[in-house]
Amino acid sequence: MQFRSRCAAFTLAAAFALALPLRAPVASAQIQASALSDAEVEQIRDARYVPANCVLLFAKFLDDRTQKIHDLYVHTRQPGRETDTRELMEQFTSIVDELSDNLDDYGPRHADLRRALPKIIASAERWSTELKAPPEDETYSIARKLALESIRDLRESTTQLVTEQDAWFKVHPPTKESNEKNGPVDIPR
Repeated sequence: MQFRSRCAAFTLAAAFALALPLRAPVASAQIQASALSDAEVEQIRDARYVPANCVLLFAKFLDDRTQKIHDLYVHTRQPGRETDTRELMEQFTSIVDELSDNLDDYGPRHADLRRALPKIIASAERWSTELKAPPEDETYSIARKLALESIRDLRESTTQLVTEQDAWFKVHPPTKESNEKNGPVDIPR
């Protein structure tokens, strides 16, 4: 009887140990997926048909996150402010990474992003300033560092993409049809 109990306990522990690594990627995907709300994901899906609009939507979502961080420190201090700051900075980094992935996809396809990209570059400086504004705190120092690094990388890749786009469209001027397909419509803030 004692042998069966040990075997059952061992089998249960082994099954748990094997299942644990399988759950870790799911948890990671859930964290990253939660950076955007369902409504924001839906807006991105709708904007995918016009790449410049999609890029501008990501910028709008990043502006929203920086505004929320700003609001945490302008208003009366609320309990959990540092944790909220960390979560918003993690969301910010995830959204910047998604924007970078989209730019990596749109660049080789020569989607006309020439009017949207300068807005990203100009916004990058503002985002950096907003993320540096909260006082130093151990709770979100790593999240802030990662967010600032992602902004730096985004600024560099976007600057390079502007140069590539200018060169491409100088040689291959867009037609009226492609302008309508790829031209950005300003997304309201």
